[in-house]
Amino acid sequence: MTGFPLVDAADGFLRVLRSLPDPTPVEILAAWDRFYRQGFPDLHRKQIRDYTAAGEDWREVALSRVFPPLRDRLEMMEEARTRLARLWSEVTARARQTIGLEQDLLAIVHVGIGCGAGWATMYRGRPAVLFGLENIAELGWRTVERLEGLIAHELGHLAHAAWRGEPLEPVEEDPLGLLYAEGLAQRLEGVIVGRESWHLAPDEGWLPWCRTHLQEIARAYRDRATRDETVNLFFGSWLSFQGIPFTGHFLGHTVIDALDQDRTLVELARLPLAEVRVSVDGLLRALEAGRTAVLES
Repeated sequence: MTGFPLVDAADGFLRVLRSLPDPTPVEILAAWDRFYRQGFPDLHRKQIRDYTAAGEDWREVALSRVFPPLRDRLEMMEEARTRLARLWSEVTARARQTIGLEQDLLAIVHVGIGCGAGWATMYRGRPAVLFGLENIAELGWRTVERLEGLIAHELGHLAHAAWRGEPLEPVEEDPLGLLYAEGLAQRLEGVIVGRESWHLAPDEGWLPWCRTHLQEIARAYRDRATRDETVNLFFGSWLSFQGIPFTGHFLGHTVIDALDQDRTLVELARLPLAEVRVSVDGLLRALEAGRTAVLES
């Protein structure tokens, strides 16, 4: 079986960016819009639709957050692009061996408008991972360990959807389902790379902090989920819980550890949403009450 293809939708734009000696955000936006609208129209539309669905103005976010530092991050984006191209084949080969990943999938490396360092989705009817160099550079994810963890995490999402036989979006629209989905992807990241892997940890103090504050994280998450409030601050890098990003990924991994009682990874992936909601809510109740023994039962 041939390898999973990787589409380089970044090289051309990075050359355009390098040709602009001291561009303003408005000039970068114009160059980005022209390059991707003409060269990769499906990729262009997909990102804009993602912002529209969230009720946000993509131009405003790009001009205020994404494009001002972009020229200064050029070398880091070029370095990450080169490493992703090499690591993609290596990590997908490990995913085949460890979790039996055999989908007809592809990767696209691009410079985007802030839709994520990694985005497991559908592209032209195929499961795909979109790697946004602008977010990767912002996060400083330039090492092999971080990038292979990122790839493995997104492959975990695609494997989850394949095992369920349906898109993950309906699951992820529920805050308890989102916690479960991100937790399983975090678990699969470690399985694929063959070690405990937290590619998104900003520093060495992140994991000890999350472990120490697990009760608070669980209480805050369940409180927001119960009140049907957004849980975005527990995921992603632009928002945070108590100033700490990605706490939802840690909490989700903890929940998956507790759910993984005599279940295979495939069985975990196929849990009905109704069962997920009941089980995850019960685990969060236990964690917020300080009953961490539930994780060892």
